[in-house]
Amino acid sequence: MKRTRKAVPPYAVVRSLKKLGSDIHSARLRRRIPAELLAERALISRSTLHKIEKGDPGVSMGNYAGVLFGLGLGTPFADIADIVNDPHGRILDEENLPKRIRIKRD
Repeated sequence: MKRTRKAVPPYAVVRSLKKLGSDIHSARLRRRIPAELLAERALISRSTLHKIEKGDPGVSMGNYAGVLFGLGLGTPFADIADIVNDPHGRILDEENLPKRIRIKRD
């Protein structure tokens, strides 16, 4: 039988997910929302919510987004990779702009 290895994300990703999970847990407690109610709002099980609050990288991004929305925090993933928030991408894009533009004549 062939063994499969579980993909382990980079440490920085794991650390940020743990912080996000902890922040979600704190936000839920500050709002005094029971775990069962938040899980229901996010359309997930209570055990999935527990994994999210622990920062489990195996939980889908959609479930994290659902929980944030259920907490009333909107949809923060909508603008993460937007060009407005990507100065490095804008610099790379500007480097590839043509020096001049010529009109094609037939």
